[in-house]
Amino acid sequence: MTAAAERLAHQAVDVAAEAARSVADDLRRAFRSPMTVEHKRDDHDPVTEHDRRAEQVIREVIRRRMPHSVVIGEEGGADGAGGAGEVEWYVDPIDGTANFANGLAFFCVSVGAVVDGEPVAGAVHDPMTGDMFTASTDGAWLNGQPLQSRGAAEERRALLLTSYPSARLLQSHGPEALERLGRMIDGYATVRRVGSAALTLAHVAAGWADAAFGVGVNPWDVAAAQLLLRRAGGTYLPLWEAGTTPARDIDAPGYLAHVADLNPRLLHDLVAEMPLSLGVADTAL
Repeated sequence: MTAAAERLAHQAVDVAAEAARSVADDLRRAFRSPMTVEHKRDDHDPVTEHDRRAEQVIREVIRRRMPHSVVIGEEGGADGAGGAGEVEWYVDPIDGTANFANGLAFFCVSVGAVVDGEPVAGAVHDPMTGDMFTASTDGAWLNGQPLQSRGAAEERRALLLTSYPSARLLQSHGPEALERLGRMIDGYATVRRVGSAALTLAHVAAGWADAAFGVGVNPWDVAAAQLLLRRAGGTYLPLWEAGTTPARDIDAPGYLAHVADLNPRLLHDLVAEMPLSLGVADTAL
């Protein structure tokens, strides 16, 4: 990474945290209140007025602090006019909208910064607990304290968070998808479907969960959280559709992630059975 990129990274982590925190009060007030819920691709993809309003506030914070940026948000797409070496921001104003809209307190705000195709800074904020996860090229932190991704060494003692199978994969993978989920339930001490990729990965980074297997994700879901996990010492492996050409890890539609101590042999075996290609860990971190 160039010296200029390093300087941008150091500035970006503070901006990411400020932007993520800027909407926390509004989201807490809106939680479990009457709200209008619309749907985008299908009934499994909700959006509320609070998603759109929070994204606009986050965009304004980023524009004020780092005007030479491109902001790519889940709800509003891309805007800005950054050049080579400038910052691309990937924003999910409410990651876990279905939980938020239904009154389940497992959702977060995710803001990630990318320079020259590589994540360099990010923040994942849980408005309900107040926990702020941040990461930069220098490390990972939870509420300002260094973060280490440590946990179970054996899958039978481990907690797995997964979104598999999604409704779309249930259709395309057929009955085998449910059989694979059954093997996960049998092979892990506990399996939970919690519904927010960014907060799931943050929990693995903190060692509150031991492994995560996600599908159907977008760059704004994982740009901040995969950097957080890797800087905390955990492993993030991108999952690509078989036959596709790997590009940036944040563009991969799935992931296998785990704490430093775990050897997720079962998950590797299950991935090998699917039409997915497993990426490699970033050993340079």
